[in-house]
Amino acid sequence: MGVEELEVKEISAQEFSDLDFNKITIVDAREPDEVLIHEIEGALNIPFSKIGTDLNKVPKDKPVYVICRTGDLSGEIAEILVDRGYDATNVIGGYDAYRKVISGSNQVSEPLKGQEKENQSNIFIDAKNLRCPGPIVKVADTLRSLPNGSVVEVEATEDAFASDIKVWCERTGNSLDSLVVSEGIIKAKITKKEEKIVSTQTAEANNDKTFIVFSGDLDKTIASFIMANGAAAMGRNVTMFFTFWGLNILRSVKKAKVRKNFIEKMFGIMMPRGTKKLGLSRMNMFGAGPKMIRWIMKKKGISSLEQLIEDAKAHGVRIVACQMSMDIMGIRQEELIDGVELGGVATFIGAGEKSDISLFI
Repeated sequence: MGVEELEVKEISAQEFSDLDFNKITIVDAREPDEVLIHEIEGALNIPFSKIGTDLNKVPKDKPVYVICRTGDLSGEIAEILVDRGYDATNVIGGYDAYRKVISGSNQVSEPLKGQEKENQSNIFIDAKNLRCPGPIVKVADTLRSLPNGSVVEVEATEDAFASDIKVWCERTGNSLDSLVVSEGIIKAKITKKEEKIVSTQTAEANNDKTFIVFSGDLDKTIASFIMANGAAAMGRNVTMFFTFWGLNILRSVKKAKVRKNFIEKMFGIMMPRGTKKLGLSRMNMFGAGPKMIRWIMKKKGISSLEQLIEDAKAHGVRIVACQMSMDIMGIRQEELIDGVELGGVATFIGAGEKSDISLFI
């Protein structure tokens, strides 16, 4: 007799959002740095890298719903669980799809940590232990799905949040009702107002932001994406224009089969492929410096560069690769990560003319 193939059930992000999360077990297969900013309350976080050792932690007393960022890995994990006798279901589209569902709602979904209703009008956002731009991004994401007049109360532990939240409210038109610092915790109360762009110059002033990313250094790249995410959280249109050595940031770790001449192949061999291979502008120490920086970021709860890039794309940051520089350095579009568009000098000038800040990094 042949072995019966077990079918893995699937559910849409909309159907998933309608479930009673108290009656199911949620396995969140995203990496810990992804969960820091956008956590699903009550979910069991088991990154794909720990499936082999931690899968036995999943209880069998409730139906299991598996979610990852895009729905690809979660399908494989759900299949493994089914093989082990679990009642497992894959969430189609993953957290990316789920986030769109809850962002389009007039109410904040109960599963998101830090968004529990304190009463009928106030919503609590727990941004403690998050690092820039995490607290501001979390506030912006929460308010985006709420009707005007909604009140949120935020608690954060990063000292810079006291300044950031004042500027953010001023520039987005939301009302900062109170700001209190007590025993290392910054507490802010905010009322959502009708979204508007506040200008310190004229009503016609543009508030877009444009970054030219020329450097391929890890530290400068991290700074670029922190500022890009912060600007996007303030509702600004952000364009990041990558040229020359900055193009290495956008190279995919997966090798693409493309035809190159000898010089182009040599460029490809000598240049770093993707974010994991970037060095520091100072104290690189033969590659030890970047590892130290990443370790410190992880320990302090700062999003990894890879997560910052994904967050930027999710918040509409426009990532443009300079076609001319690509031609010089022998880089093909097939070698770039997803979500990158090609552009030239007119693309940059056009974005720059609509911006009140243009940075060369």
